[in-house]
Amino acid sequence: MLETFFKPREQGSSVRTEIIAGVTTFLTMSYIIFVNPEILSTTGMDRSAVFVATCLAAAIGSLIMAFLPRWPIGMAPGMGLNAFFAFTVVGAMGFTWQQALGAVFISGAIFLILTVTGVRSWLIAGIPHSMRSAVAAGIGLFLAIIALKSSEIVVADKATFVTLGNLTRTGPLLAIAGFFIIAALDALKVRGAILLGILIITIASMALGVSQFGGIISMPPSIAPTFLQLDIVGALHGGLVHVILIFVLVEVFDATGTLIGVAKRAGLIDEGKPNRLGRALLADSTAILAGSLLGTSSTTAYVESASGVQAGGRTGLTALVIGILFLAALFFSPLAGAVPVYATAPALLYVACLMMRELVEVEWAEITEAAPAALTALIMPFTYSIANGLAFGFISYAVLKALTGRWREVHLATWLVAVLFAIRFAMVGS
Repeated sequence: MLETFFKPREQGSSVRTEIIAGVTTFLTMSYIIFVNPEILSTTGMDRSAVFVATCLAAAIGSLIMAFLPRWPIGMAPGMGLNAFFAFTVVGAMGFTWQQALGAVFISGAIFLILTVTGVRSWLIAGIPHSMRSAVAAGIGLFLAIIALKSSEIVVADKATFVTLGNLTRTGPLLAIAGFFIIAALDALKVRGAILLGILIITIASMALGVSQFGGIISMPPSIAPTFLQLDIVGALHGGLVHVILIFVLVEVFDATGTLIGVAKRAGLIDEGKPNRLGRALLADSTAILAGSLLGTSSTTAYVESASGVQAGGRTGLTALVIGILFLAALFFSPLAGAVPVYATAPALLYVACLMMRELVEVEWAEITEAAPAALTALIMPFTYSIANGLAFGFISYAVLKALTGRWREVHLATWLVAVLFAIRFAMVGS
């Protein structure tokens, strides 16, 4: 049946290879089931419910990807957008997590419309390559400052704003050890390096009394505290309009870039030949809506899917295996509840390091490209906001191109986004 529906042999694969590829991808991206509840619970959301929502959103997204485009790509709540949701929209701006979920739902609906109408492709074509790279790197820096702060490696200081924390304390030492374990395992090509690092530090924290052991397997907790709790009407509040814009923009950059990149590596997109990119984009958009209803931030395609492709995954059977494994993860809620922040922080920091590699794609020799890209990446961590980084980047890109007489080089999509951000600053101020 699997051979008939997914046709792995036509793609030069086999059922066995696809299953191995699915397990490989799951191991590399499953850290999200520990990290996402840790981040979103800071908003007041029930941690156990977020754990269930995370597993279900990842499973549903991956299954949609398995049966609609039949691509070997795993889906789950995205890193960066979950931090923006928790620390900027709720933490800094003061909106409720229910309103933030409403904003995610609206952004998903807009994303779906943009995909169906083809506007999404127009937006992608209009965003400068240097800006796309800077956004990824900036989100990485944003995740880094969150990880360093939550692990108390970096602390507040009246004179210098931030300074080094007390590295003789147990928590920061566990986080530092976790980072080295993850980086070393990944360098040694160990599958599931991030997940293993989280589990090792969790066990160490239990042994040291930092966290308590509550078991490993149990029936899944209730999702009721977050299920259908989104406030769509509240999300239409004026202050959340630009938040929705940020969700849409980052979803466009992140998801589209990941889908195309992984699909090319798998040989699923060839010049001049029909492909299922349109279906994949539709699956991605639909998963965002499902995730917001369940009670989690935006669901997106995971770049870690490239590990499964490397292992031979070429069809939706790989994504099917990923989805099934996320459903199985529902029964490990006691273990997820025992994972301390000192175990998830090094995972965040390592993901941040990987995202920083995007800076090499910036055209540094051209100042009208380099300066906006640098501002984009720097403003995100220093203002604790992905939104501000995007705003500074797009506005400065348009202004510098205009001042140097090269305004024709700026695509209409970039002008549109820059003007929208400028209006937002003029009306709100910050």
